Amino acid sequence: MIDPALLIRAYQTGLFPMSMEDGQIGWFSPDPRGIIPFDTFHVPARLARVIRQGRFAVVIDRSFEAVMRACARRPGEGTWISEEILESYVALHRLGIAHSVETWRDGELVGGLYGVHLGGAFFGESMFHRATDASKVALAALVDRLIRNGFRLLDIQWVTPHLTQFGATEISRRRYLAALTDALLRDCRF
Repeated sequence: MIDPALLIRAYQTGLFPMSMEDGQIGWFSPDPRGIIPFDTFHVPARLARVIRQGRFAVVIDRSFEAVMRACARRPGEGTWISEEILESYVALHRLGIAHSVETWRDGELVGGLYGVHLGGAFFGESMFHRATDASKVALAALVDRLIRNGFRLLDIQWVTPHLTQFGATEISRRRYLAALTDALLRDCRF
């Protein structure tokens, strides 16, 4: 397990871990860095209808470890979420620093995401879905929660085609570190 104090310090300096193919832990600080700016966050019209229809119940931190395990088991993809990574983030969750946003339907966990919260920054780690739109609903709920609670930064590490529909963009490491420094000074509750 990665020591929680080391993980926290890494996030505070713009680093995050991933398990490599050889089982070792690699540390990353991409340049450019992916973020979702709150002022340009966009919910596509079809997803807005799904949210209004209430197809999913959104729950916070009910099944953190189950969300992580589901993220690690995405079909057809390798995973950077090893048992060591999983144990490390479960330890952060127990400390109230890592959180999950979960979507449930008919008593079943069907989607969600997890990440780390420090100050006014949320570091999104991974997401999954077992039902269409389930992870997208979780992301929209996350952004709503972060905005309502005064957060300044939603770090997504790398921009993917999936996240561009929500307004994800890249900024230089220099700009990212300045935004991170500002966000860490805030005292936000998740």
